[in-house]
Amino acid sequence: MKTAVTGGIGSGKSYVCRLLREQGMEIYDCDNAAKRLMRTSEEIKEKLKRLVGNEVYNNGELNKPILAQFLLAGEENKKAVNAIVHPAVARDFEESGIEWMECAILFESGFDRLVDRIICVTAPRELRMERIMARDGITRRKAEQWIGCQMSQEEIARRSHIIVNNDGSPLLPQLVGMRFVPSTNPLENL
Repeated sequence: MKTAVTGGIGSGKSYVCRLLREQGMEIYDCDNAAKRLMRTSEEIKEKLKRLVGNEVYNNGELNKPILAQFLLAGEENKKAVNAIVHPAVARDFEESGIEWMECAILFESGFDRLVDRIICVTAPRELRMERIMARDGITRRKAEQWIGCQMSQEEIARRSHIIVNNDGSPLLPQLVGMRFVPSTNPLENL
């Protein structure tokens, strides 16, 4: 069964996926795949240069601040970049043969159609803000911008099959209870 782990920025979906990987699960990371493809695919590079400008690449390397500035400048810009990158990521996932994916923008990208089951990781907004600011070294205002660029956590949860609450309470027991991770109690696995 193909499964996606999703959630808003700062929700802890990567942490949940790390816990699952530590239990031996292979998980396709859509964000890393998109970054890899933007670095390695000549077709994507050329399309992004035409869209954003040649400065989006500096000596062949993706100029992340230029791309981020372009993305935050408007919804149409984000849609145009996604129209270039998302089809390549979808193909790459399908060709990988991996059953699980981690995807921050699962519904916006249409990748929800590639999976059978969706797990949403949620966290309180203030905790998400703190995580984003600490992780990325950005201001509260910039963290708000990034949260505002994505579908609301409530809408993601509404469209998902399973909710994992990452509010600081232990996650592993939640995952064991959902049977994604085997229990260490031998009686529970009978």
